[in-house]
Amino acid sequence: MNLAAVAEQRLGAARGHEDFVLLWNQEGLGAALVLGGRLHRGWTGGAGEVGFLPVPGAPLVRKVSRTGSGGFQELAGSQALPGLARESGVAEVPSGPYPEIAAALVARAARADAEDDPHRRLLRTYATRLATGLASLVSVLDPELVVLSGTSLTAGGEALRDLVRDELEELAASRPRLVVGDVTEHPVLRGALESALATTRDEVFDTSR
Repeated sequence: MNLAAVAEQRLGAARGHEDFVLLWNQEGLGAALVLGGRLHRGWTGGAGEVGFLPVPGAPLVRKVSRTGSGGFQELAGSQALPGLARESGVAEVPSGPYPEIAAALVARAARADAEDDPHRRLLRTYATRLATGLASLVSVLDPELVVLSGTSLTAGGEALRDLVRDELEELAASRPRLVVGDVTEHPVLRGALESALATTRDEVFDTSR
C-alpha cells in the first residue's frame, strides 16, 4: 500500500499533493497515509491497517492480530463482494480467487445503467460500506485528497468514485477530493522502482559526505 502511494505521488493521481490517503482494496483492505509529503508509518510501522478498523455494520472482532481480519475488512474487503452480490440479487457470481471475482463484479456493476439493476444495487451498497470506513479516516486526518486504488476499487471507475463521494459527504464533516488511482498497471512494483531510484539519486548526489 505504501509503495502504491509512492507510485501515485510520483506518477499518478496524487502528484503535487502533500497530504493524501490512498485506500487500497485487493487481496486485503488497507490504507497508506502521506502527511506533509512523507509516508506516515506509525510507531510500530502499522499505520494504515484500516482493515482492522471497527465500523458500524460489521461484527466487533477481538484479538484481530490473531484472526487476521477486522470490521472494515469484513464489511468492504474484496472477500465480502460475492456475498454482497448475492444479497443484491445478482444471479451469476463468477468463481475464482476473490480479488478477481470482486474486480469483475465491480466492473460489471459500474456499467449498469438501470437503477433497479441488481448490479447497480451492489455498487450503491458497496459505496456505502467503503464510505463508512473512510469517514473515520477523513474525520481524524482531514486529508486534501483520497485516492482509490487496488483492483476492487479501480474496476468501479468514476461510477464508484461518485457514489463513494456522495456517501462520504453525508458521513464526514470535511470534504476531501476523491479520485481513482492512475497507476493501475503494477502499482506496487512501480512504487518500489520509484523508491529505489530516489534512494540511488540521494546517494549519488549527496554532497554532505
